[in-house]
This record gives sequence, C-alpha cells and structure tokens, in this order.
Amino acid sequence: MKGIVLAGGSGTRLLPLTGAFSKQLLPIFDKPMVMYPIATLMAAGIKEIAIITTPTDRPLFEKLLGDGSKFGVQFTFLIQEQPRGIPEAFLIAEEFINNESVALILGDNIFYGTGLGRDLAKYTNINGAKIFGYRVSNPSDYGVIELDDIGNILSIEEKPKNPKSNYVIPGLYFFDKSVCSISRELQPSSRGELEIVDVIQAYSSRTLLSVSILPRGTAWLDTGSPENLLDAANFVRVIQTRQGIQIASLEEIAWRQGWISKEQMINLGLSSNISYRNYLLNLENENRP
Repeated sequence: MKGIVLAGGSGTRLLPLTGAFSKQLLPIFDKPMVMYPIATLMAAGIKEIAIITTPTDRPLFEKLLGDGSKFGVQFTFLIQEQPRGIPEAFLIAEEFINNESVALILGDNIFYGTGLGRDLAKYTNINGAKIFGYRVSNPSDYGVIELDDIGNILSIEEKPKNPKSNYVIPGLYFFDKSVCSISRELQPSSRGELEIVDVIQAYSSRTLLSVSILPRGTAWLDTGSPENLLDAANFVRVIQTRQGIQIASLEEIAWRQGWISKEQMINLGLSSNISYRNYLLNLENENRP
C-alpha cells in the first residue's frame, strides 16, 4: 500500500500565521504539523509516502524531511498548483500510486491512540474502501455518517444543517486501486471542487464501502483553526509530559517497525533538542514490542 499526505491548500483559516508558508509546517508543540500524519501512516506499516504540497512550499518540506531513507521509508514530493478538492490528490499521485491500494491522510489531522497503528495496518490490503467514524459534539462542521443498529451505513452528508448522528468522517481514508479511476469521473461540486464524499459514495454504490468507529480513547484533532492549533499543542504537551513518551517520533516508529537499527535511531536524535535526544537515548535499553 502507498500513502499520501495531502499538505497543500492555502491555509486561509489560519491567516496571518500561514501568510509565508504552509500550515503543515506550523509547530504542534515540539514538532512540525506534517510529522503527525506521516507518523500515522508509518505506524500502519506504510513505507512509500507521497507528500502533496504547493510549488512554493515543496523545497521546505524536502529540507525538513529529506528523501525518507534515514527513517527507512521513501518520501516523494508532488505539487498541487491550486486546491481543487481532496480527490485531486489521487489524480496528482496516480503515477506514484501505480495501480496499488492507497491510504490518504489530511496534513492537518492528528490521530493518537493505543494500538492505532496495528489496527490501521489491517486495512493495507483492502478491497474496496475503508472510512472511519468519530463521535463529536459539532457534527455539522464535518461529513456526517448515519449508521443502523449493526453498523451499516445508511447515509453520508457533507456538513448538514440537521445532522442525523454525531459520527463524522475524519481525514483518513483507505482505498483500493480503483480510487484513481473513480476520481477521474468526478464532476466539481457547487464549491468548484472535487469532493471526497463523492468518492466514498461511489464505493458505497458498489457495496465496497465499510466503516469502523474509532474507539474511545482515540484522539482525533483537526488543526484547521488557531483555537484547534492551541488545543492540539496542549494535548501533545500533556501526554508527552505526563506519560514520558513522544507522539509522532518518526525515529522511534521507524525503529519499532524494524526499518532502522537502534543505533541509527539514537544517531538521528543527536541533532534534536535535549529532551527529545534524551528520550531516544532512554530507549536504548528497550526492546522492540
């Protein structure tokens, strides 16, 4: 399976913070935002990851991340000239996807939960489409899923005024190889964009769509506003400070996946700040799970 991090867009909701560069390069506590969605894909065992960004920001992402080899993965950097909707990512990355299944995560979405990577890894050989449901108090701001008593999808509505449930679709999707051909057939919505809900509906009409509800204890943070940025930073700080762990440590994930050695992990951490370096050094006596 291939992975895509969609880190394009204009970041208008975050101006003036995003007046000079991509919102996905803004800090979420001690790491750039983009590292969190990358970490989610890596934790699911995905090693080939495309970062889709703007022409202006591409050199900054390349400088930050490199080609991925230091983490035992491969990063490919692709350009989105103008934001034209989430499904455009599949058209931009069609050659990269190369007729394989693909997981797409939005670059401003943060996921955290015990065992989440292992759970997501179950879908890397998917036939059809897998989406997720997450309970929120403000469903009208998102795509809403209506489910029956046994978890079958009854309806999906984009930002409805009168939502039929409190379960919404977070920015993480798993699709089989048909997603590129489906995306090519889409027509822009009234917003002038291709809509991810239309891709999901296409799979649903073919009875190839399934949904899993993210369990309690899983955190999903959408960092598209200044308030959400602060909430996410505080969440990461609290978890890391109280539990003594690192969220979205690409070095640690790469080591635990067996993609780099412990020595490589520690060497990567030597150029980091003191607390991050010490965290990786303290893993020296741990064994991979």
